[in-house]
Amino acid sequence: MTRILDFNGRDADRTVTVASITGLKGTGRRYVQVTAGTAEEAAAAEAAGIDMVVCLAAAVPDVRRGSSRLFVTAAIDFGGEITLDDLLATAFRSLSAGADAVITARRLDAVRLLADEGVPVMGHLGFVPKRSNELGGVRTVGRTAAEAASLWRQFQQLEAAGAFAVECELIAADVLAEITPRTSMATISLGSGPHADVMFLFQSDIVGESSRVPRHARSYGDVASLQRQIADERVRALSAFRADVVGGSFPAAEEVGRIAPDELARFVESLSG
Repeated sequence: MTRILDFNGRDADRTVTVASITGLKGTGRRYVQVTAGTAEEAAAAEAAGIDMVVCLAAAVPDVRRGSSRLFVTAAIDFGGEITLDDLLATAFRSLSAGADAVITARRLDAVRLLADEGVPVMGHLGFVPKRSNELGGVRTVGRTAAEAASLWRQFQQLEAAGAFAVECELIAADVLAEITPRTSMATISLGSGPHADVMFLFQSDIVGESSRVPRHARSYGDVASLQRQIADERVRALSAFRADVVGGSFPAAEEVGRIAPDELARFVESLSG
């Protein structure tokens, strides 16, 4: 645990820092990152010893309520931001709410603007979901020498723009293995193999909450069946309550308050008066 001053100048403890993330290079150590969108998910991640979480910018306050110690990265591309000023404003709001860094898949000018303002910024390369049409669908990126070379140029440009880390989604594992030691940015693998500084999966996939687990993920739990049990139990309990009301067995005598008979008599007399 490292003591820092957060964006608001307050004392805080963090599991990892920007410096320790970039310091992973060449050490053979790796950090673990998952998604978290609620206080409960953040608390579970901290309890499990996870190092880093990523969430939507709007969820940062909830995530911070769940964990004051995890390294939190805010995804700032999903709140309707259009201009670079919009993006910068969302980044500062996220940091003020407790985020330690932001991630964006926007153009290099956006990364450069954020970095120039002192915002710790991650980029996003490889398969970017919003650009899946351009890629022809969900697929691995870097399957040819030409595509891998183009990807390497994007890494170089992103590094020059000031990103300290980059989410590497669905990049050919052998390609990322060559790139990771050649960039100063911390590489975060989401479906891009083991040769990265940080390993990343969606929490919903890990805990077995997703309806379909992608090929690159692995499920370690079965939260979905527990959620179904909870939903079924909720309906069962509500149905039983309704049946008792209709049948006249709710409420029972012990479930209501009482008035002394003499007090009731005086009350009834006052009504007739």
